[in-house]
Amino acid sequence: MDESQVKTTLYSLKADAPGSEDESDRRNGERHMTLFRVGSIMVDGRRELCLIKNISAGGMKMRAYCNLDEGQKISVELKCGQQVTGTVSWKRDNDVGVSFIDAVDVIDILSNTLEGPRPRMPRIEIECPIVVHVDGIRYEAIAHDVSQGGIKLQCSTQIPGDSDIVITLPGLAPEAGVVKWTKDGLLGVTFNRLMPLGGLVEWLRGLRDSQQRKAGSAA
Repeated sequence: MDESQVKTTLYSLKADAPGSEDESDRRNGERHMTLFRVGSIMVDGRRELCLIKNISAGGMKMRAYCNLDEGQKISVELKCGQQVTGTVSWKRDNDVGVSFIDAVDVIDILSNTLEGPRPRMPRIEIECPIVVHVDGIRYEAIAHDVSQGGIKLQCSTQIPGDSDIVITLPGLAPEAGVVKWTKDGLLGVTFNRLMPLGGLVEWLRGLRDSQQRKAGSAA
């Protein structure tokens, strides 16, 4: 099963809480292996499990296995011993949106997720201009999410599936890969090797800090 058929928890550098619509919802007709992160929530003094589908600094989207009401205050355990308070902002079937009262550090949560032997980074949602090369021709594109093993991008030029491609994220060495899928102007690329974990985490930290500085100067 290739990477485009695996749905995993999506970490985002955005400050806003996730909405009720996301890419995974628009692909319900496809078969997927689901690898969402398991979390827990405290509701009226009792602990309930949930599956975390999407998380950002401002909130999360989860699949809940208990009844929750819009406006209800809950506590979410994102990593061992650390609970974050939020309120239910929307509901749709078993999917629930939670807005955090205080913003969380997504990179810190991500670093905890990567602990243990042979860690593998999940997908991280980004919005970053990049450069791609196909058959020696340079194109500009926008990266929408990245992991150690691949990247999803948008390019105005049509690039066929199975094309050999070289991806350059600003400040990182070029990574060679193969276009595994294309859909509605989006491309999924699998890298020929795993990107170094430490370097990718530091790059994401720098991207987040840059975005926060830009947002602060625009305020």
